[in-house]
Amino acid sequence: MFLTRLGKKPPKALDDWAIQVDKEVWHETDCLSCANCCKTMSPTYTPEDLRRISAHFEMTPNEFKKKYLYKDDTGDWMNVKQPCQFLDLKTNMCGIYEIRPLDCAGFPHLTRKKMKEYVHVHHQNVTYCPATYRMVEKMMNMVKIHGHKL
Repeated sequence: MFLTRLGKKPPKALDDWAIQVDKEVWHETDCLSCANCCKTMSPTYTPEDLRRISAHFEMTPNEFKKKYLYKDDTGDWMNVKQPCQFLDLKTNMCGIYEIRPLDCAGFPHLTRKKMKEYVHVHHQNVTYCPATYRMVEKMMNMVKIHGHKL
């Protein structure tokens, strides 16, 4: 697949291309028309997420975890149900948008880290996220335009 080859043989300008493509992708993507990430995936909750969100609900972090989360095989706290319990399915809007988990705020992580280091995440997200899919299409075009051989 393209992303695997890109990760193994990245062009020198890859991160610059990713920043350019990221801007283009967000001009073309309306997350509220999709919300597939919230419908099919779960964020991981950091300790800070747990403190902030549980305080919002006037719960302790332990009460919040007991009501909404489970610990997966890797020790991460994840949503018990899907779609996300905080997603309004009629509007595709997040009920805790202002205090949502950091993982949600950064999704789909198009420029979170150096592109080469995050190819595996994009590989996973391309199936779920139109923005990631568009990013891959645009990156394929960048590689072609600049004549980089993968």
